[in-house]
Amino acid sequence: MTRERSLTTGERKSRRLRRRDRNALIALSLAAVSLTSSGCMVVHGELELLPSATQAEAAKALKQFTAAYNKADEAYDPALDAGHTAGALQAIDAARLKAGHVNNPDGNPDHTPLKLSDVTYTIPKKAGWPRWFVADAKANKGGDARWLLVFTRGDLAEPWQATYLTLVAAGSVPEFAKDKDGWAAAAPSDSVELARAPGDLSKDYTTYLRSGGSSFADGAYTDALRSARAKNSSKPGLATQYVDEPLSGGDYAPLALRTADGGALVFFTTRHFVKQTAAAGASVPAPNKSVSALTTGEIKQSLTMEFVANEVALDPAKASGQGEVTVLSRLEGLTGAKGE
Repeated sequence: MTRERSLTTGERKSRRLRRRDRNALIALSLAAVSLTSSGCMVVHGELELLPSATQAEAAKALKQFTAAYNKADEAYDPALDAGHTAGALQAIDAARLKAGHVNNPDGNPDHTPLKLSDVTYTIPKKAGWPRWFVADAKANKGGDARWLLVFTRGDLAEPWQATYLTLVAAGSVPEFAKDKDGWAAAAPSDSVELARAPGDLSKDYTTYLRSGGSSFADGAYTDALRSARAKNSSKPGLATQYVDEPLSGGDYAPLALRTADGGALVFFTTRHFVKQTAAAGASVPAPNKSVSALTTGEIKQSLTMEFVANEVALDPAKASGQGEVTVLSRLEGLTGAKGE
């Protein structure tokens, strides 16, 4: 008598059920491997379009940033808001606070708390990470300009961090494209529907500053800036050189929101170096206290200053035929200097 025949009817049924369950698990495992290798498997909603945040989460992030920013500004201590900033804003803000501390070790004697009001949150519905949103607010600093703050986070375990801050003239913020539920749409960095791919704007802008061209509309941050540089490049006893570099990796990645007219509002970052060299027998103009606080080395014949700038620009739809990108605002901050 075989082993199978010696089993009772109940035992044979139990064995067949275990074998069926085991085969089912193997089939599910193979299916999961197949989906993963093909790139089609959805894990934790990475391929699902979801709002980056709720209105309440966005408001909480702005409130936490403002509180940390005020503490850091009052104490001139970059550690106090480092957890709430990243990218261009952190680079600029940390250097400002460092210089302030060098010149005022006991804190900021001119501290006035930042207060934001009349806030509008534009939250894109998107797949994958990072998640991000834009806060448009009126502030008690900066005159009538609107403060545009971009908040990002890389995953659910990370806090929201302000990565971009630009001040835009009232009335210049465009209308954004939104769905029936009020969620905005992010434009991909490699979009071919725009005059310029958002991911290329940092490179395109620095190329324009060096060589000119027709890719950017005239304005304070384009042809006027190039003219000012040309005027200042050579003065009696002093030569000034400008070097511009794109900055678009990691926390400096550009972010773009679709606008109602088919274009996009793009936030991007650039790095700039300004080198002043004195002729023989002349000297470099004495830098101000903030520059001196961030300067290493001894200023003998030259001073090289490093800046980080975050820009916000209107990138028109390619179908519009406009072609030129308009830079709405450019906030630049000194991040280091070296004397030689």
